Amino acid sequence: MLEERDGLSDEEIKSILSEYNVVAVVGMSRDPRKPGHYVPKFLMKHGYKIIPVNPNSDEINVGNQTLKSYKNLLEIPEDIDIINVFRRSEDVPPVAEEAIRKGTKVFWMQEGIYNKEAVEKLRKAGIIVIWDRCMMKEYSRLFNVKPFVPTSKL
Repeated sequence: MLEERDGLSDEEIKSILSEYNVVAVVGMSRDPRKPGHYVPKFLMKHGYKIIPVNPNSDEINVGNQTLKSYKNLLEIPEDIDIINVFRRSEDVPPVAEEAIRKGTKVFWMQEGIYNKEAVEKLRKAGIIVIWDRCMMKEYSRLFNVKPFVPTSKL
């Protein structure tokens, strides 16, 4: 259950979305109808480098690109700016632990996702934490662009 807002202003969110562009997507889906697929696809179209994290896939096809998928955050060989989480709230703490070990700058939990224990640990480690917000919706709202909405023809 959400106990509070993340406390970040529109200016702070816009700055994060402008400054950071390497995004590891934990729980990225192969299914183009799921938010865990079409949100990262939208972000790719707006200049973000997307790194899928899905223990059930070695690769994820996004449009005409095939992206290597990693089993966890610690397998990713490069630095990550933002970790975007598409997992159930109760599954967040181990992802947060990996994020701390990886040294990410921002930990972003999608709409409906919040874990108080994880938030406290991440903040203590100096990581910016965002929760219960969709990266695509925030980008669309703050930069005045149309969000992607999948059609039933996918």
